[in-house]
Amino acid sequence: MFGWGRRRGRHTQADEWDTSAEGGGDAEDPDVDADVDIGGPYDVAEAPEDEVERLDLGSVRLPVPEGSQLQVEVDPAGPVRAVHLLTQVGRLTVSAFAAPRTSGLWQEVRRELLEQLRSDGAQVRVDEGEWGPELTADTSQAVLRFVGVDGPRWLLRGVAAAPAENIEACGKLLYALIDETVVVRGEEPMPVRAPLPIELPEEIARHIQQAQEQTE
Repeated sequence: MFGWGRRRGRHTQADEWDTSAEGGGDAEDPDVDADVDIGGPYDVAEAPEDEVERLDLGSVRLPVPEGSQLQVEVDPAGPVRAVHLLTQVGRLTVSAFAAPRTSGLWQEVRRELLEQLRSDGAQVRVDEGEWGPELTADTSQAVLRFVGVDGPRWLLRGVAAAPAENIEACGKLLYALIDETVVVRGEEPMPVRAPLPIELPEEIARHIQQAQEQTE
């Protein structure tokens, strides 16, 4: 279900995002083979026509690992806060946020996350990952790996949460998940950092509503 080894090139660190090319195109890189699929995450405008089955959540379309379970966080007021994928090795979360048109957001968010995690007592290190700098935090409950990818007017953030002995395997699943994710930013103006809205498929939304009614 997942693609492997197709990283780096389309989206890199925030300070490498290029908006200067005339006509909105990307400048050609002589070191990149135009015939090589460099992988995702994909903006909806460049999403591949492939056979990957993705769960449509409105702002993101996610491939679902085999054997995983969907966990949905719903705000008491109604909106969906987050959707998690529970796997045998840990929990995966992918979220999309509105970002500036002319620059990336991950570098700034990463620094704030680093400070917050350390202030909470976590041991945090910065690693060079598949899409640039990422964070790995050792907390009292789990090891967390944060991966960020800057796209056109969006930031995609992925989090792997797992016991220490599973974090490498969980991290690989997260990379594969991000690599096949499609982001649907939309054209409406949104405040920077605002979460892109999550819309559940009708069948899942109905199931959650029924479960809530049974507990009332």
